[in-house]
Amino acid sequence: MYIKAIPKWIQKAFKKITWSITPDDTQPAVYISFDDGPHPVITNWVLDVLEEYQAKATFFCVGKNVAQHQETYKRIIACGHSVGNHSYSHVKGLRTNTKDYLANVKQAEQWIDSKLFRPPYGSLRRKQAHALIALGYKITLWSIIAGDWDHKLSPEDCLRTILKHIKPGDIIVLHDSEKAQRNMQYVLPRLLAYCKERGWQLKAIEQ
Repeated sequence: MYIKAIPKWIQKAFKKITWSITPDDTQPAVYISFDDGPHPVITNWVLDVLEEYQAKATFFCVGKNVAQHQETYKRIIACGHSVGNHSYSHVKGLRTNTKDYLANVKQAEQWIDSKLFRPPYGSLRRKQAHALIALGYKITLWSIIAGDWDHKLSPEDCLRTILKHIKPGDIIVLHDSEKAQRNMQYVLPRLLAYCKERGWQLKAIEQ
């Protein structure tokens, strides 16, 4: 189970975590992000679509995937997108002791030059969060999650979830992974077109 649109009270209760970006009324923007890549085929497809719409995004990368697909990672950066740390091996914080969890994050940092951090599965222990913040990481979650990896959901369901809640300042999470490919590839161009029609900028989260 997961919450598709994070309520404001949760965002306020955990103020040290970034859930959204304070909107600028003069330049409204939306922040699309991708988890679990890079993937040599899917991530490059995403980059092509983003370029077509002149959009920037943020890629929270898994360290071992970067190690295996360095050229794709380099293209993300060359295209002007932001990158973030998504651990080295997509480790689950609630099932990992703090020492091992931090070691996994630091191992990913050997490949990913960023202090943006998004915990896999969007969850981690309080002690892990405090330790990461003390090390200078900016824990970044999201305000809208489409569930594109969930095969019980249709592509139309995923898009409907986003469009029902989206507003300037939102951080939206999709996945550049094989599991999410079908739904994500339906959602992304339609989401980009929707934002462009409303004059919203499509920005990367600042590193």
